[in-house]
Amino acid sequence: MSGSPGQNGQRGSVGIVETKYFTFAEPPDGMVLTSGARLGPITLAYETYGELNAARSNATLVMHALSGDAHVAGRHSTDDRKPGWWDEMVGPGKGLDTDRYFVICSNIIGGCQGSTGPSSINPATGKPYAMDFPVVTIQDMVATQARLMDHLGIERLYGVIGGSMGGMQALQWAVAYPERVRHCMPLATTHRLTAQGIAFDAVGRQAIMADPGWKDGNYYGTPGPEQGLAVARMIGHITYLSEDAMRIKFGRQLVKGQEDYHYGFESEFQVETYLDYHGRGFVVRFDANSYLYITRAMDYFDLGADWGGLDKALARVQARFLVVSVSSDWLFPTNRSRVVVSRLQAAGKDVTFTEINSPYGHDAFLLEYETLGGLLEAFFAADPP
Repeated sequence: MSGSPGQNGQRGSVGIVETKYFTFAEPPDGMVLTSGARLGPITLAYETYGELNAARSNATLVMHALSGDAHVAGRHSTDDRKPGWWDEMVGPGKGLDTDRYFVICSNIIGGCQGSTGPSSINPATGKPYAMDFPVVTIQDMVATQARLMDHLGIERLYGVIGGSMGGMQALQWAVAYPERVRHCMPLATTHRLTAQGIAFDAVGRQAIMADPGWKDGNYYGTPGPEQGLAVARMIGHITYLSEDAMRIKFGRQLVKGQEDYHYGFESEFQVETYLDYHGRGFVVRFDANSYLYITRAMDYFDLGADWGGLDKALARVQARFLVVSVSSDWLFPTNRSRVVVSRLQAAGKDVTFTEINSPYGHDAFLLEYETLGGLLEAFFAADPP
């Protein structure tokens, strides 16, 4: 990996980065999942940025959200149109300063960007797993990440950080592996989904499975459920934005060049074409079956379930916490973060809470990088590597 140095506090890019792969749980020693199913071999795609210090005390694990992947920062080649999904946060002189921290991110199990998932080849059949892939959970995702840390020789993480589903993983890390986490930063997340959150996931899955192209999940080698996946993405994208953000960005404006209604059903409003664009783009890069599996993993997540309740789960943690919510996030609203904060306080844990005042809705954890960077810098300053 190469990158531009962030000397004198200047912000820079991590430069050209390479995706790496770690394979483990080779049969017959497959990994036992939460469901009781056994899976192996398992491959995790991951990327690293910065350098691990001699004491191995500066490793920070970033967990991605539903549609993310291991490519957090930099570019894979000079021809890449876009950098990694959190490029403004990860790099020399940035919020996660790669001159100070060794930053790691892996694509989750069940994903479709290099890690083992339903589109991977089932060694027993020589064909994609499709719906024969076992159901995975947030617990399973974190367990595989722990195996990756073992592989990298990292006994204790300086920090675990993630937003949305990545925040669920950060919470799971702090509870399941308390002795391995020094700082935990869950952003715009929850310890378990509400009925409303589960409902949005269910509608997205139904859109995919109702598409004739889904073929009971056996669509590999064909176009697949393109329309269903696009609709699922549109539904999800609406939940990521606040009403104010949509009003400011689109209002009731018609598409460019259109001055009056066409009195038909093609997309006429700018917000419609915006959703069309994001739906089409998602189909190109994401596997529909992975969408089913990942959203179901989010539905099943309940931080307290394995430990006799949330209070007992949070009593296990040893990490310092920085919990961040977003004022306009109605998908994972501030009151969900406050539940975790109050329980941590009741358990006598070291916890700092901040609500970011932002109009961007749930997506603010990806966009408010200046604010988040300042919060992280202050939080880490009290307990440096």
